[in-house]
Amino acid sequence: MNEKFVINIGRQLGSGGREIGEKLALQFSIAFYDKELIQLASKESGLGKEFFEEADEKKSHSFIGGLLGMRTNTSNEVYVNNYLSNETFFKIQSDVIRKLAAEKSCVFVGRCADYILRDHPRCINVFITADTKDRVKRVATDQQLTGEKAQDVIEKTDKNRAGYYNYFSNKVWGAAGSYHLCINSSVLGIDETVAFISRFVEQKLG
Repeated sequence: MNEKFVINIGRQLGSGGREIGEKLALQFSIAFYDKELIQLASKESGLGKEFFEEADEKKSHSFIGGLLGMRTNTSNEVYVNNYLSNETFFKIQSDVIRKLAAEKSCVFVGRCADYILRDHPRCINVFITADTKDRVKRVATDQQLTGEKAQDVIEKTDKNRAGYYNYFSNKVWGAAGSYHLCINSSVLGIDETVAFISRFVEQKLG
């Protein structure tokens, strides 16, 4: 495809969403962004990377309010308790995402990219889920945890991701109506899920 396009991926922890995103980027020969956005946002803003790492979506409840919807007292406030305020963090990251999407075709994982790029004319928004047993096995292996601990990490991470997404967007994390395609990677496996999404992207964008 000659015109620029974007694939935005939301994902449950342990669903293989990042791996699927990386393989889609390789297949289409386009850029891939996940945690790389933290470094880019830091560079763009001139602030230290540690500010963005602490305000990342996985810690949103602790530092930017998450499900509680706590906002800063003034719209111009940049820091809250030595961390980036929620609006400042989101605005800087959003500006970076929009800039990258305007420059090139990309795959973005998480970080409300589908909402941030809602006016982009060539976006595909995908949500990846998986069976619980597969998620627990993947997280336990990747993070060297027991099955019980992996389950706990999954529940907390998904709760944080949902809080971040629901807080900053007008949509619901993981709900079918929020995406063009929702797919369970356990059904086809990682590689066939990549192939399925690729066909979907090609057909939708022509």
